[in-house]
Amino acid sequence: MTSTQLPSFPLSFPRQYARTQRFTLGVPRTFTVSPDGERVVFVRSSSGTDRSHALYVLDLAPGQEPRERVAAEPESLLAGAAEELSAEERARRERSREGSGGIVGYAVDAAVELAAFALSGRLFAAELRAGTARELPAPGPVIDPRPSPDGRHVAYVAAGALRVTGADGEGDRALAEPEDAHTTYGLAEFVAAEEMGRSRGFWWSPESDRLLVARAHDRPVRRWWIADPAHPDREPQVVSYPAAGTPNAEVRLYVVDLAGERTEVEWDRERYPYLARVHWSADGAPLLLVQARDQRTQLHLAVDPATGATRTVHADEDPVWLELLPGVPAWAPDGRLVRIADEGGARVLAVGDRALTGASLQVRAVLDIGANDVLVSASAGEERAEPETGEIHVYRVNELGVERVSEGVGVHSAVRSGPVTVLVSARPDAPGSVARVLRDGAQVAVIASYAETPVLSAGVRLVEGGARRIPCAVLLPSGYAEGDGPLPVLMDPYGGPHGQRVVAAHNPHLTSQWFADQGFAVIVADGRGAPGRSPAWEKSIKNDLIPTLDDQIEALQALAKDFPLDLDRVAIRGWSYGGYLAALAVLRRPDVFHAAVAGAPVTDFRLYDTHYTERYLGTPQESPEVYAANSLVTDDGLSAPEEPARPMMIIHGLADDNVVMAHTLRLSSALLAAGRPHEVLPLTGVTHMTPQEQVAENLLLLQVDFLKRSLGMDR
Repeated sequence: MTSTQLPSFPLSFPRQYARTQRFTLGVPRTFTVSPDGERVVFVRSSSGTDRSHALYVLDLAPGQEPRERVAAEPESLLAGAAEELSAEERARRERSREGSGGIVGYAVDAAVELAAFALSGRLFAAELRAGTARELPAPGPVIDPRPSPDGRHVAYVAAGALRVTGADGEGDRALAEPEDAHTTYGLAEFVAAEEMGRSRGFWWSPESDRLLVARAHDRPVRRWWIADPAHPDREPQVVSYPAAGTPNAEVRLYVVDLAGERTEVEWDRERYPYLARVHWSADGAPLLLVQARDQRTQLHLAVDPATGATRTVHADEDPVWLELLPGVPAWAPDGRLVRIADEGGARVLAVGDRALTGASLQVRAVLDIGANDVLVSASAGEERAEPETGEIHVYRVNELGVERVSEGVGVHSAVRSGPVTVLVSARPDAPGSVARVLRDGAQVAVIASYAETPVLSAGVRLVEGGARRIPCAVLLPSGYAEGDGPLPVLMDPYGGPHGQRVVAAHNPHLTSQWFADQGFAVIVADGRGAPGRSPAWEKSIKNDLIPTLDDQIEALQALAKDFPLDLDRVAIRGWSYGGYLAALAVLRRPDVFHAAVAGAPVTDFRLYDTHYTERYLGTPQESPEVYAANSLVTDDGLSAPEEPARPMMIIHGLADDNVVMAHTLRLSSALLAAGRPHEVLPLTGVTHMTPQEQVAENLLLLQVDFLKRSLGMDR
């Protein structure tokens, strides 16, 4: 070794995991297929550690070899300048949990010949056939630009106003301007983006002559202040946060033409205040899904664009709640309504008045609606022939039956237009995912992934545990042999609604495997409330979240019969709902759990948002006892704590605007008042995500140190 050389050390998993943003960098994503089947558009960064995404086109011209090319590259478009994000764009990315940079999103015209995107708050358009990109003059910062279907215009939001410009950069003008600082046009309000899966606030007509535009007015919403104690010279960030039982933003919808003339869309907004979905295609009138605040009733409404009048196409009712799902409602080409419904104990695909699937499938999303079939994502339902634990597949569905498109154990998703499908598959026995391009079912290309290969391999075993057949993933230390004896246990769940952790894929289990390699038997369990099994499974937690903890215990005790688990040394860790579950475990069941790491936990459900919390618990005004029973803390201190006190580490980002720091501060205060040992790890400048490389790495290391100390593994 020369004097100028430094020793090289193997890259640790925590550092690699953080540097690659959980191995998502370099992975192609956000696919669009042109209707003529000649182009696939997507974004991807240049390596497994490059945060900046570029826009790519895969040419699929008939008779030619597939050819990949760059359509727009951030470094050249910004002339080497660093990307700058506006506060509005940072908030949008936080809602979508987007931690990377560059071109992270785009929209296209109907022919997929023109793409529009925002970069550093500026407006850009890319000619996808020619492979050229240019900046369009526009007041900024620009948010969510979208070309008209005919490719002649681009609409976007800037300073709360919906604006439109020509695709040639001429004729920029405002179509709807905010009346005050509390109003925006064309943006999704907080609960729509955070909880409903609606991230946008305007929609072009198929004829490109007008738009549906959402107006959000947040003056009624309570203001919260999020301070940065590490920088006392900075003003706190003011956020409009609709906590459970408090007012939401007022949302209206307008038909706006290219001259700025508007017509309000009329529906009973007092009874159905949530604008959950908007669909406007050539197959029918504009279609809305509006939902009651208690989420037990919803209407599918067809809009007359000329008058703004609406008529009810279909009404849904459910005594528990109605789930919002991707891709629906929409019109089929023959004018029938396509929706996903909970009927007969199953979550089914319904076209018109007929359910086309049954209890053997749990339909999760509509991916594409063709002339002869509907492409859906689904997992095995309650009447499945095989467990298929953690698997998600792609199916073609029509009146003749159901056909599985994806093959092999794994988690599969797809994007389709006409004869071309991009099928993305992740499997439990191989890292990463593979994006295959199919034409009429035959593979014509594979889109390259530049993701790094993990320095460790997850040896996940997918099983069912207990009488409830709880889906579980079990991970033991690499090289563990039967004679090595029982292992201390680490439960590693999310364990709540909308957060499936037991999946038949490799990369989602890497962190659990790393913890296993520190000397633990790691168990991930998706109990009641988790998605992907049946409506009854998901809805069994109404007014009572404690079964999510009961199922962790049932899975643990059942798996101890088949795996080397030391039940005298059991810890639990989790983030968000998983953080709540971890803290709940040591407070309510210290007879089972001996230590917990609670990351960003919801501790007082009165402090969490309306749409999520009221779906499960109602409002705190109507059901204060339900909130007290399910929260970790109340105004009187800890809620129903049991003895003995167990050690707890609480981790929270001070800049978190989703689960605010007050949750952890209130829990810590109650623990201190009760004389219970705990550690608090505040993360300066960190939101509900932990994108910073060094922070993310050290968080894993500190958790292992705490768990080993708490379970006596360091002796």
